[in-house]
Amino acid sequence: MSAVSDLGDHIGYWLRMVSNAISHDFAQKVAAEGVTVAEWAFLRALYDVESIAPSALADRMGMTKGAISKLADRLLEKLLVLRTDNPDDKRAHSLSLSPAGREKVPVLAQIADRNDADYFSTLPTAEREALRQTLRTLADKRGLSIIPID
Repeated sequence: MSAVSDLGDHIGYWLRMVSNAISHDFAQKVAAEGVTVAEWAFLRALYDVESIAPSALADRMGMTKGAISKLADRLLEKLLVLRTDNPDDKRAHSLSLSPAGREKVPVLAQIADRNDADYFSTLPTAEREALRQTLRTLADKRGLSIIPID
């Protein structure tokens, strides 16, 4: 019988440990601003466009149209997103940030920046960049493009 590897022998184990801690802390911090991590990702995706069709946003974020619809509904209730009907097609509409949503994104981005700094500032700049590049390479090799929101 072959030896059974220890949990600590697996890179994935360490990635999961660190990722869980980073994600948990970030989720708590954005919750204090009244949004979830998924809502933050949605708001950030809208920040760079004037308006966008929900189907195009779903493609951009790697999510289903149903998931986008649910997030949009929650953010509409929070007055952070606007839904505009298409006058040429009664079934079509577009999504955009409300003024409050546009103001909220930089605040949330600063929280994300601080959260990263809390975890990664202990690494020298070159090591941080090497880690970022390594993770991007692994994501690219696996074809990972869905925005992580959980």
